[in-house]
Amino acid sequence: MLSNVRIVLINTFHPGNIGAAARAMKNMGLTNLWLVDPQEYPHPEADSRAAGAKDVLDAATVVNTLEEAIADCQMVVGTSARSRTFDLPIQDARTCAKQVIEEAPNGNIAIVFGRETMGLLNEEIQMCNYHVYIPANPEYPVLNVAQAIQLLCYEVWVASQDETIKTTDYEYPRQKEMTLFYTHLETVLRTTQFLIPQHEGRAMAKLKRYFNRTRPEKAELGMLRGILSSVQDTLKRQASGNSDKD
Repeated sequence: MLSNVRIVLINTFHPGNIGAAARAMKNMGLTNLWLVDPQEYPHPEADSRAAGAKDVLDAATVVNTLEEAIADCQMVVGTSARSRTFDLPIQDARTCAKQVIEEAPNGNIAIVFGRETMGLLNEEIQMCNYHVYIPANPEYPVLNVAQAIQLLCYEVWVASQDETIKTTDYEYPRQKEMTLFYTHLETVLRTTQFLIPQHEGRAMAKLKRYFNRTRPEKAELGMLRGILSSVQDTLKRQASGNSDKD
């Protein structure tokens, strides 16, 4: 199940942290490293810091955007020591690891780490289902990214060895399916004029946050897409009827 858990690093500027991440992962049985727009990679310092985990480093997947890194994931966890205003469910590292192991047999899971200096951007947190933090001294809770990766990977490994943790049977949609749903939803809301250019506000952002937080199951998402299609069909029939009358 650990092969379904990926560690995603965004825009890492210090290549040594990439190598340290690979080593931390291999220590804890994880091998799936994704790099989003790294500033320096490949790099000799990354190789040096990886030590005996160069195989994990060499197998890393490099992509340009976070959307690409999580497209086939059913659960996305954003790490941040800062509190945010997006009302995502917040978990400590141990609780998060338990849920990761419960869901990992059913699909890919991403644990996302931000930049060394500023962490995850707000728009990146908004793509996640959960916000995870590592309990630390409240006077100085900010960890080096490699340290944070080591601690999260450790908790995932410990949870994977806990035979009392039962896997779930729930099948959740992948992020690319959620993206298609959001496009469909926005199209219908514009057609019905629920969204109008002059007064859009943050309606779509709030709706995305709601569905990311509540996580509809795959069958439920299919029902929602069916409802949207039904609305579109009804609107087309009404438009066609009005056209015939004219």
